[in-house]
Amino acid sequence: MELHRPAVSVYTVPTDAPEADGTLAWDTTTVVICEVSAGDATGTGWTYGPAAVGDFLGAALAPLVEGMGALDIPAVHDAMCRSVRNAGRPGIAACAISALDIALWDLKARLLELPLARLLGARTERVPVYGSGGFTTYHDTHLAAQLNGWVHGQHIPRVKIKIGESWGREVTRDLHRVRSARHVIGEEAELYVDANGAYTRKQAVRVGHALAEHGVGWFEEPVSSDDLTGLRMVRDAVVSDVTAGEYGFDLPYFARMVSAGAVDCLQVDATRCGGLTEFLRAAALAHAHGLEVSAHCAPHAHAAAAATIPNLRHIEWFHDHVRIEDMFFDGALDPTGGTIRPTQGAGHGLTLRTQEIAAYRIA
Repeated sequence: MELHRPAVSVYTVPTDAPEADGTLAWDTTTVVICEVSAGDATGTGWTYGPAAVGDFLGAALAPLVEGMGALDIPAVHDAMCRSVRNAGRPGIAACAISALDIALWDLKARLLELPLARLLGARTERVPVYGSGGFTTYHDTHLAAQLNGWVHGQHIPRVKIKIGESWGREVTRDLHRVRSARHVIGEEAELYVDANGAYTRKQAVRVGHALAEHGVGWFEEPVSSDDLTGLRMVRDAVVSDVTAGEYGFDLPYFARMVSAGAVDCLQVDATRCGGLTEFLRAAALAHAHGLEVSAHCAPHAHAAAAATIPNLRHIEWFHDHVRIEDMFFDGALDPTGGTIRPTQGAGHGLTLRTQEIAAYRIA
């Protein structure tokens, strides 16, 4: 059964409030959606990134895969990866490959009339999630409301906030927000922080020692994820687990991070690294080195594959992407109780609300 030429659409959605982390600020989120058909079935995949991802997907990848076998995802994935040699794999090309690969897996499961988790082979019915947001632009009341909603409303027992404000120049406020977060969620819930690479090495160690006083168990990107030596240094010096990996665009990136002993838990993003095909390979690489993995952002894109991974820690229930995926798809999952169940419905179980989201379309 041959693939038809994929269709690409791009949407930009305003955030519900100004947002920032330690190193970046934004007020919109752009999602690139790929739909690919064979026979009478259509699979849907997506990624978050600039509109140029959609241009590349439509111009370079869509004509390449047209006519290839719909069930032979490794062959299609390999062809896409080889085709971007001169364009460069990291960045726009990798995100485009990722969106199409996710669509191919959804399509294959629908052609076989199976939930994607069953096609891949589920090892669990429910997948843990953690609430993620707590942007540095939030005032204390806003932060408390978001954390209360997750922990006390939806009973998600683990949450993450952003620190490292203004490239690490607001440590006093960072620690104030950590104290406030701990007060809101109580002593039983797990508290995570993400510095988005804002701190210097020694600064991150000092902050890490202060975080231990508040029971913070997850210190994400305390320094730049490109600084593998620095990550290892911080990892060796602090109590919290040090994590990174969200900017991995190919398997060698994860191999370098794992080999450097840079992280306690490897983060992998299927919407960036090459889709579910490469996501599962990265998870296997981590497993071989005794590490767990955590799926970064785009929770509904990861849910089915996450249910198959023996070394999965959890999925990031990221505020921006949850909001968009709830708006854009029928079949969005419910995280109440701290887990989601991705084993229902054909494919990944989501159906794009094309008419309802038309106002956000830009290409």
